[in-house]
Amino acid sequence: MAWAHGIGGTRYVFGDLATLMARATPARSGDALAGVAAGSAAERVAAQRALADLPLRVFLNEALVPYEADDVTRLILDSHDASAFAQVSHLTVGGFRDWLLGEGADSATLTKLAPGLTPEMVAAVSKIMRIADMVAVAQKCRVVTRFRNTIGLPGTLSIRLQPNHPTDDPRGIAASLLDGLLLGAGDAVIGVNPATDNVEGVMRVLEMLDMVRERFAIPTQSCVLSHVTTTLRAMERGAPVDLVFQSIGGTEGTNRGFGVTLALLREARDAALSLNRGTVGHDVMYFETGQGSALSAEAHHGVDQQTLEARAYGVARAYAPLLVNSVVGFIGPEYLFDGKQIIRAGIEDHFCGKLLGLPMGVDICYTNHAEADQDDMDALLTLLGVAGVTYIMGVPGADDVMLAYQSTSFHDGLQARALLGKAPAPEFAAWMARMGIGAGDAIPAGMSPALIGLA
Repeated sequence: MAWAHGIGGTRYVFGDLATLMARATPARSGDALAGVAAGSAAERVAAQRALADLPLRVFLNEALVPYEADDVTRLILDSHDASAFAQVSHLTVGGFRDWLLGEGADSATLTKLAPGLTPEMVAAVSKIMRIADMVAVAQKCRVVTRFRNTIGLPGTLSIRLQPNHPTDDPRGIAASLLDGLLLGAGDAVIGVNPATDNVEGVMRVLEMLDMVRERFAIPTQSCVLSHVTTTLRAMERGAPVDLVFQSIGGTEGTNRGFGVTLALLREARDAALSLNRGTVGHDVMYFETGQGSALSAEAHHGVDQQTLEARAYGVARAYAPLLVNSVVGFIGPEYLFDGKQIIRAGIEDHFCGKLLGLPMGVDICYTNHAEADQDDMDALLTLLGVAGVTYIMGVPGADDVMLAYQSTSFHDGLQARALLGKAPAPEFAAWMARMGIGAGDAIPAGMSPALIGLA
């Protein structure tokens, strides 16, 4: 089916739903690289107007990626909750935008609605919204998850403590770990990206993190962000695995490029649940995503990168994750060229994830060859904080020495909490108070470098 809209005497025709969605997407380099972007600002506006008139129910009848050829499409459509969708089923995309911005769309209503929305619906409405619109709606969304603490409560901002090291040296990881804990980071997760993905190295880091957590009775969870198959082998060998991590994408082909299937993710979740390591909850999955991953895997099916990113959230939702985050600027300027595109994408990703019912964080980041800088990250951090982002990253000095990209520092997290009146997860805040962290102590009594292997 084709859609069309005229502007200034020119009639723009969009031959199918994927073309309409792509042409309506705000400009970004990845869509231009894929050859699906609008050819002009006028064509983009025409597509956005045509999209605004599109009934939401069309997304249930016309798949952007064929149902018979893609397990992500099948997952999205087969799990759709028609009763939850009923309250907005009569709306167009434009009408849905107006409804979301209205007083009737409160936190409780949005929570009930989430199972009735498909990723394509939320991607579509984001394409006709300004940043302020998405911030206003996202801050109404409440998504709470639990493992050893409670993440996502109103008035909180959690931080992933990311103590990466270029050689996985436990002493180097521990030094960054101590630094982050003393600056209030780590309530989302203490998560290490391993320099090498082998089971022995992963187990060494897992055991060190678990030793520190137990030694100081820290109410948080740890994770080594290895491939899911490595984590499964580590669990088989008795490693102290709290969370299972995996990068995921919005098509079957993208996930195949990551070396995973939906069945493998279910197997890993079941294995982690069987360990029963949670104390206040049992959300055991941690997913990362990023606009452009499907194009990198040559598995985008002619669909724009932001819609495919939202489809990755449809995958994540099926596994009740503790944490999800978009590494928004990490893939590079081929997909998000500059600070303006990164900021817009970060707000879109957070908005779409939260509207779908996910505990959404954002790695507010860029690579050194992108046309972006730390001022852009400050702007995105502030916008996301106002929008109620679940968590952000805490990287020593905002400069990840292993992954070679720029993110947010421990001090950035502290500043955001202070500026916006946010607190850590309550269990973690109580632990900080017991340890004297944040009360003026340089190093709390008993928490010396020697005790965590630095000396």
